[in-house]
Amino acid sequence: MPSTDAIWMTVGFAGQAMFSMRFLVQWLASEKQKRSVVPRAFWYFSVAGGVILLSYAIHRLDPVFILGQGMGLFIYGRNLWLIHRSSAVPG
Repeated sequence: MPSTDAIWMTVGFAGQAMFSMRFLVQWLASEKQKRSVVPRAFWYFSVAGGVILLSYAIHRLDPVFILGQGMGLFIYGRNLWLIHRSSAVPG
């Protein structure tokens, strides 16, 4: 059975991988459209990676990491809200 430290290390790496996927998604979407775009999936990967990394940061009791991920989550959530709101408004 893996140790608690090994499990949390895996959580940390999984969060970082999820967070890094947003760059791959953005790059591929931009290449496909031949212009710089930020697809909705970018923000979902940001939230997923941010939540996982925030959990890891809280486990580590790292205030710098906690603050950084917490602020980021607010921004990612706000962007998703703005996207949702603009697609729900008729016009």
